[in-house]
Amino acid sequence: MITVLIVIIIHSILKAIIENLGNHSSSKIIYFIQYLIIVTLITDSLVCVIELTQNAISEIVHFMNLLIPLLSTLMLTTGCMTTTGIIQPILLFMISFIGNFISNFIIPILLISITLGIVSNISDKIQITRLSKFLKSSIVWILGIILTIFVCTLSIEGTLSSSVDGMTAKTAKAAVSNFIPVVGKILGDSVDSIIGCGNILKNAVGVIGVIVIVGIVILPILKLAILWISFYIVSGVCEVVADEKIVKLIGQIADSYKILLALLFTVSIMFIIGITLVLKITNSSLMYR
Repeated sequence: MITVLIVIIIHSILKAIIENLGNHSSSKIIYFIQYLIIVTLITDSLVCVIELTQNAISEIVHFMNLLIPLLSTLMLTTGCMTTTGIIQPILLFMISFIGNFISNFIIPILLISITLGIVSNISDKIQITRLSKFLKSSIVWILGIILTIFVCTLSIEGTLSSSVDGMTAKTAKAAVSNFIPVVGKILGDSVDSIIGCGNILKNAVGVIGVIVIVGIVILPILKLAILWISFYIVSGVCEVVADEKIVKLIGQIADSYKILLALLFTVSIMFIIGITLVLKITNSSLMYR
């Protein structure tokens, strides 16, 4: 960003000198050279940030693919057979789908939007800024829809299955206590103790999972937030001396960082909500017993 500021200041000085000499064609050439240098610097940084975001999301997805089977096993020890049978495939499918969807669809759309923004600021004759903004706003809407579907699906399926698990476990406990002579009551109480221990262990694993997800995303989120704010500051500083199209370009890149920040934030929050919903659903099934 310091290099971008230096390039803009040098261009402003050269532009003022050349325009005073009346050589407007040279002024346009210098502008295009400045624009190419700034685009090269910005895109190099942007590629690194996109790779950072993709790596963070892939790490979260990989971790969730390891965590969900472990949570499912612990859910089985608490007697949540119906909940496990319904939620585990749904979670694994949605996690893989979201990871692939972001990598193969959303990030390419963002790259197309950035490319359109760069092209639209080359000259006043090319105006495709609205299309670039439309693609960015579409990404935000798509993220909101995915988050809503993810949470609603887990909540509805989990509520139904938890009540079934609770009634099944209650019936099984009553059968053991009443139909097994002498030791039936003792066995029923032992089952309650085992289920309680499994529930504590499951909740502990869920909390650790949330902490690990936060640990994975905290550094990339901080980097993206700092870059987003910094680019907005640079666009504000450049407005004094830079060409309007350069200011728009830097502002559009700042918007792209904001989209990447929202993307990473949404994925991490989505999976944290998924873990907490699973814990809440299985804990609710115990309340029905």
